[in-house]
Amino acid sequence: MAEDFPEAYGPQLCIDGQFGEQWLIGTPAELTITLARVETIDRITFSNTKWKSAKDQGATPCEYDVQVSLDGKTWQTVASDEGREPWTPRHGIGRARRDVITPDEKAQLAQVAREAAIVEKKIQDVPPLRQIWAGNYSEPTERTFVLEGGDPMKPGDPVVPASLAVLDHVAKSYALPADAPEGQRRLALGQWLVHDDNPLTARVLANRVWHYHFGTGIVDTPSDFGFIGSKPTHPELLDWLALRLRENGWRLKTLHRDIVLSQTYQQSSALRDDAARVDRDARLLWRFPPRRLSAEEVRDTLLTVAGKLVVEPAGGPGFQLYKFQQNNVSTYSPLDVHDPRTYRRAVYHQNARASVVDVLTDIDFPDIANIAPRRANTTTPLQALTLLNHRFTLDMAAALAARASEQAVANDTSGFVDAAYRLVLQRLPSPTEYAAATALITPFGRAAFCRTLLNINELIYLE
Repeated sequence: MAEDFPEAYGPQLCIDGQFGEQWLIGTPAELTITLARVETIDRITFSNTKWKSAKDQGATPCEYDVQVSLDGKTWQTVASDEGREPWTPRHGIGRARRDVITPDEKAQLAQVAREAAIVEKKIQDVPPLRQIWAGNYSEPTERTFVLEGGDPMKPGDPVVPASLAVLDHVAKSYALPADAPEGQRRLALGQWLVHDDNPLTARVLANRVWHYHFGTGIVDTPSDFGFIGSKPTHPELLDWLALRLRENGWRLKTLHRDIVLSQTYQQSSALRDDAARVDRDARLLWRFPPRRLSAEEVRDTLLTVAGKLVVEPAGGPGFQLYKFQQNNVSTYSPLDVHDPRTYRRAVYHQNARASVVDVLTDIDFPDIANIAPRRANTTTPLQALTLLNHRFTLDMAAALAARASEQAVANDTSGFVDAAYRLVLQRLPSPTEYAAATALITPFGRAAFCRTLLNINELIYLE
């Protein structure tokens, strides 16, 4: 509890003499107070409340042992609860039992405790019974109304299961009776979404896939194809992609292949001044717009090049990059050290709405409490500092240095640099890069060089 809320429950509150926050005894119930110099203490006062109201009082230590030490190694008992009146009759009986019990009785109680532990272990080993969801399912009987001003106390006209009237000019509409069963409602909605007369679904999905590959969709407002949204830069291309998606049975793999094998996707990211003056953001696709990897992609990439990514077994429970603590509220503290149990793909990361995840959050990881059809793409000093100094990056740099060293001769710096470049950038270094790498490795070591290599734009940008 003190670790969860040190400001409210920390041991420093034992000696401040103030009302309000207090130290709550945990397990083990131990408190060590270190003084700046040798002091003479003539009394210790216990208080069962630091609150002005007696109803808010806490617990008072009934059994205690006060020890002192000058070196922190040898301790001497100077006061204890021996001879004090018991807190309650039950407490007195329990304390007396410890004083009058015989060694044989202690041995018998210990044996009973061991036998009870064995029985408890057997109970825990029993496989849990199969659980099923059971209940009475019934169709809704209440009618649905338009709520005037969104006020549930002001029902307006009744509505029936039907398509959105605003889309009647885009797709063929449908309507069901008010008492239509739920299964029929779901089926009608699904058939309307993928009907050949409804072009909107295929366009939105094709635009999303394009958005994931290029960083920006043909319509750069992926969740808004209405009047407030942007117009497509290439409407014919969007329609062609939507038709391809339909013709291939809505299979995304085929659509991905069409995009990545296209000349547009495979063109250079080189900047042309004449084109940039007309279309700075390359919305007209005159070059491949450089795209920084997303937060999850950056983390997975560092794990991959360092040889630490755990891909097997696939599936199963996820992992957390925060420490969860719960008292009267839940708190989520980012992990300072990411151990090998977290070296799985980021898709298995179990996130929480109130958590802040180091590395990911700094690289524009979206707030999961809100919808994020488009991710922010910022460049801040904090991102560079995180990728350079976070414990995760340092661990990956050390792992990369060890991996590259295994592929090179023991003391061959040239072979090490070549191996590191092949692992990280899939190429060999230029003479200038090799000279800079050697100048860095000589005074600071191989891990420092790998740490720099993991921060290079060529690794975290798709060009």
